[in-house]
Amino acid sequence: MSRPHAAALIEDTLDSQVERVLRGRGWGNRVITHIGYGSTTFVRVLARVILGREQDGAPAGERDAAAALRPPPSARGWRAFVTAPAIGAPVSVTIGDRVVYGRSDRGGHVDFVAHDHGLEPGWRQVLVRAEGGEPVPADVFIVGDDVEFGIVSDIDDTVITTMLPRPMLAAWNTFVRRGQARRAVSGMAPLYRSLLAEHPGAPIVFVSTGAWNATGALTRFLAGSGYPLGPLLMTDWGPTNTGWFRSGQQHKRESLSRLARDFPKIRWMLFGDDGQHDPELYADFARMQPDKVAAVCIRELTPTEQVLSHPIGRGDSLTRPYVSRTKPTFRAPDGYGLDRMLRRAGLLGDPAG
Repeated sequence: MSRPHAAALIEDTLDSQVERVLRGRGWGNRVITHIGYGSTTFVRVLARVILGREQDGAPAGERDAAAALRPPPSARGWRAFVTAPAIGAPVSVTIGDRVVYGRSDRGGHVDFVAHDHGLEPGWRQVLVRAEGGEPVPADVFIVGDDVEFGIVSDIDDTVITTMLPRPMLAAWNTFVRRGQARRAVSGMAPLYRSLLAEHPGAPIVFVSTGAWNATGALTRFLAGSGYPLGPLLMTDWGPTNTGWFRSGQQHKRESLSRLARDFPKIRWMLFGDDGQHDPELYADFARMQPDKVAAVCIRELTPTEQVLSHPIGRGDSLTRPYVSRTKPTFRAPDGYGLDRMLRRAGLLGDPAG
């Protein structure tokens, strides 16, 4: 194995020193859970272990899907971002009668996969416990063996728009307490609900380059805007073993490939926007795994949104609209336009409707 990047070594050293100081002051492990997913043969449990004081009245984060819908009374957005990870903390996950053991990673994240779990399809709960803490429930969505359809959706500019430049978007989503500047993209929530209503038991998975720290706020916003609940596959910002920053495109490609492996029978309807790399990424995925894609749906940004979404000097996606040549591709400015196109193509409801 090659030597880790210097940035990762520096970050690990700083995190270890902070953890040593905080534990010396009596801080302990606290678990933040995220929505997971699985099939009848496996379940993927997602969570994070951070350091916190036992006497803190304000929650350190969202503990399950239901709790994520209730905004913390005193926690601003920046509080979720300024956290100290519990590195290598012993963690156990209770799934029915089974218990799976492991440790949090260098960012405090927990990504466990358990097989032969015995959970029935639908929404279920498992318990995540870090050493020295109480069990915390985590919601997981189990997909039935007969399900052959699913939705993968980008978040920023696909289902949510803020009218901010992309370099500022991540900071806004993380540090601003409330989402006054966030707006749900018109028609996308009812479109997703209609698609899932036609395919009972089908999963919806949100894939974003945003930080895991923003998951709670995003979940509350999506639910409050009428979007169906589903796992949010986010990223861990900061240095990696290979560089200073993580690749957002690579994260999305790996997430799509993993979903294709996890659910080999499902054909995914892919939703994104033309502000960055979604059309190219989805077209590549459809070309490489055509049997895993039902259709590609691209939300077209307004001219103002296009300017804000592109760094100065970048305009390739404005002039090179990638389109899948192997799967039907639909482009419209909002969910209502995409709804009409899908109905005319016979992929949603009555084509005559």
